[in-house]
Amino acid sequence: MILVTGGRGAVATHLLTLLLEAGRPVRVASSNPGQLRVPDGVTAVTCNLRDPATFPAALAGVTEVFLYAEASHIAEFVDAAVTAGVEHVVLLSSASVLDPGAAGNPLATSHLDVETALLGAPLTTTILRPGSFAGNAAAWAWPVRAGRPVSLPYPGSHTDPVHERDLAEVAFTVLTDPRHRGRCLHLTGPESLTFSEQIEQLAEITSRPITANHVTPEEWRQEMADYIPGPYADALLDYWQANDGRPVPLTDTVEQVTGHAPRTFATWARDHVTDFIG
Repeated sequence: MILVTGGRGAVATHLLTLLLEAGRPVRVASSNPGQLRVPDGVTAVTCNLRDPATFPAALAGVTEVFLYAEASHIAEFVDAAVTAGVEHVVLLSSASVLDPGAAGNPLATSHLDVETALLGAPLTTTILRPGSFAGNAAAWAWPVRAGRPVSLPYPGSHTDPVHERDLAEVAFTVLTDPRHRGRCLHLTGPESLTFSEQIEQLAEITSRPITANHVTPEEWRQEMADYIPGPYADALLDYWQANDGRPVPLTDTVEQVTGHAPRTFATWARDHVTDFIG
């Protein structure tokens, strides 16, 4: 039995489909399972990664887990997983843990804490470390639909957008092919693109003009104050500044694991075009 946590997430949704198509026994978990739309025959269970009381029932009879990184009660989750007889955990972590200053970065530290707890446990852990999710561009959907400019503090900053379908396919492969167990996989998209280049591709694919408003870091921080806590906003700004005008290194890990090249940002934009045009 495979437990897929974070059932409402984009990666988990695609992973669930792949596992069902392959005939694998799977259980999907969420802090609010009643809000999930699951296929017939699939059990949705409560597993709130911030509430250890939900762990034992969700993990009962489970041998493998696809886990989103939530550090607040990871020690209790590991204990519950070991007690339940879980043999293998596939963790969706972050490539931010590879940065030299990761220990002082709140975005990276939370992932590092989860990795450390799992790697110290008597079970096998496979770690997926994606760079930037292509889906981060969904944050621009509202201003694009409203005909407003997208605020960018570092329009020339590079990212390596990776499609959620590629992450799901990698997770599926490592859950179903024992050869990949225990690996740490740095996953990127096929291109290093600036935010300006991503905006240009979105404009072409949506067939509508999209403008970028070059704001100061402080202006962006204030604009995002209701959505991103200050320390996390600062960490993002530091990352974008560090990659301003600097292409990020790419890997071929997605292709090595799945057998196909990773999907482009343009593919992601076409897959999600209705989010931007209403």
